[in-house]
Amino acid sequence: MLYIFVIGFLLGLRHALDADHLAAVASLATRSRSTSETVRTGIAWGLGHTITLFVVCAVVLAMDIGFPEQLASIAEFIVGLMLIALGGDVIRRAIAKKMHLHGHSHDEDGYHLHLHSHSKDAPHDEVAHSHRHPRGLPTRALMVGLMHGLAGSAALLLLAVTEHGDMLTALIYVALFGAGSMIGMAILSFTIALPLRASARYAKWSFNGFNAAIGLATVVFGILIVFETAPSIAGILGNG
Repeated sequence: MLYIFVIGFLLGLRHALDADHLAAVASLATRSRSTSETVRTGIAWGLGHTITLFVVCAVVLAMDIGFPEQLASIAEFIVGLMLIALGGDVIRRAIAKKMHLHGHSHDEDGYHLHLHSHSKDAPHDEVAHSHRHPRGLPTRALMVGLMHGLAGSAALLLLAVTEHGDMLTALIYVALFGAGSMIGMAILSFTIALPLRASARYAKWSFNGFNAAIGLATVVFGILIVFETAPSIAGILGNG
């Protein structure tokens, strides 16, 4: 039995590397102002993803019903639209705002590099840089993770779990899978933060270019998902 749980955890680590997850978290990470905030973004995504998986699996098992494939298709389609919106927002911010990096200090944080932006035509005031450093989990990333929990291979996981084992075993498996995805996404987010911070250090144009590339890749991947799931959505609407 133990090996099943170990496999669940390892599959969760691997699940964090799915292309749509990478695209979503990379686009969300462009809003982060520090490496720690980027890591919290990944953890928030993983938490939302785990909550959806656990709740849906518990409901499916408790009610002894099958997981509707139509729901997975709809969720995947929405994820595609969501990626297009996230990527488009990254591109918009890269073009419309002057992103740059400078150093300053806070009593509680000490000296650190701070990434921020001004509108294209606004003057740069070196003194007026008052800002807060949020400590909690980013709500936007949490919501994106909640939606991802219903889509793609996560739905296939629910289908597999509900067909094997008792309810307690299935829920432990899902919880460990979710824990693996959270840890995997935290590590992945830290990895994403490195080139983001590096590009910001060299020049404003390199950082904005890197952000625009992330946004464009996210939009393209979202379009691909929409086109892949569009026939299923059309079939659902036609039957309805």
